[in-house]
Amino acid sequence: MSEGVRTSERAEPEVVPRNPVAKTKLFFRLYWKRGAPGQPTKPWALNFAYGMWLVAFAFKLVGSSWDMSWHFQWLRDDLAPPHLINTVGTGIILVLVAIHSYTGLGCDRRSLRLMQAGTVVFLVAAPLDVINHRVNGLDLTAWSPSHLMLYLGTGIMLAGVLDGWIKFSVPGRFRSWMLIGLWAFFLENTFFPNGQQEYGVLGLRAWERGQPEAEPTLLDFAAQQLGRPVDRAAVLHFTLPIPEWLYPLWGIGVMALVLAMARRTVGKAWTATIVAVLYVGYRSLIWPLLVAGGFPASTVPFYLLFVGLAVDVAFRIGREHRARTAVVGALLVTGFGYGAFWVQSRLRPWLLGDAHTESAPPIQYWTVPVTLVAVGLLWWAASPATRWWNERAERNRASGTIAEIVPDAVV
Repeated sequence: MSEGVRTSERAEPEVVPRNPVAKTKLFFRLYWKRGAPGQPTKPWALNFAYGMWLVAFAFKLVGSSWDMSWHFQWLRDDLAPPHLINTVGTGIILVLVAIHSYTGLGCDRRSLRLMQAGTVVFLVAAPLDVINHRVNGLDLTAWSPSHLMLYLGTGIMLAGVLDGWIKFSVPGRFRSWMLIGLWAFFLENTFFPNGQQEYGVLGLRAWERGQPEAEPTLLDFAAQQLGRPVDRAAVLHFTLPIPEWLYPLWGIGVMALVLAMARRTVGKAWTATIVAVLYVGYRSLIWPLLVAGGFPASTVPFYLLFVGLAVDVAFRIGREHRARTAVVGALLVTGFGYGAFWVQSRLRPWLLGDAHTESAPPIQYWTVPVTLVAVGLLWWAASPATRWWNERAERNRASGTIAEIVPDAVV
């Protein structure tokens, strides 16, 4: 056993148990004592804590995916199964934030404050969303203020977890894959509001075929909110209330910036493509599971694979040259993203055998130059901000603000 710095007066075991229950007991036995952020942390304890973050976000992912589909079939129910699954993930997060806050392990002040702030925003948004539904009835858009607060809270949490993991994890393959997993969750959370159009376009086409996916009570309720019968105008307002220019700006432009941040922080070739593959792969897996369960399906954003590829190619061509990477990135993202979307939107008869079924939501192509300019400028502006973020972390580590990780005695 190494004689290095201890995080507890009790001795570390020579072999860390693999059983998660035993590992949890060991974690609390050794580390449950009050400490300021930046406490030295054994790698196994750090990996265990951040692994539980992945578990928590996985529960939230499954719950939110099912929840979106649920609300295109049934009237809202506070105790619906998707909400309960999401609540399990939120409960794990509350425990994790409490552990980081009390022990100071696996985080510095900035990462801890981000975790805490994100949790507070989410906890405030949840009852506000319930009140919103009680007052206004059916909330027809994933872009409502209370919903946006839920995504914002989760995004701030994820930023804190990413910040802490980047600073405290031991360099190596496990560190990189954990980062990739966290960025995949960040991408999903950011992309999530676009699901409104992806479910909505199929819901509208199903109603037009005389085979509505939504229950009659849901359609009646949505129509009553507009004071009209259940006609195409009412169903269109229910299924596709978002302007057609927003979907590509968010789905291509904003996602490209998220993937670019993932590529820069992980620092490995093809990171953006892998993150996109993980997300699109999940969407492709959950699609048949929802359909088999009798729930509405959505279109799958396969074009995101090409957005990720464009980001990776831009980094290879740019070779850390700020302006060149931004310009090339904007051109490739816009060309690959809109091009892949156009191809996907026209493959519906071949893919689905039904010329009346869409494989992508409707969009406005006049957004192409807007996306091109916005991505280029924001990518260019983000480079010095990222550099400042990393340099500040290194200064904190050098000054002792971030404690060094205590190596394991047994590898």
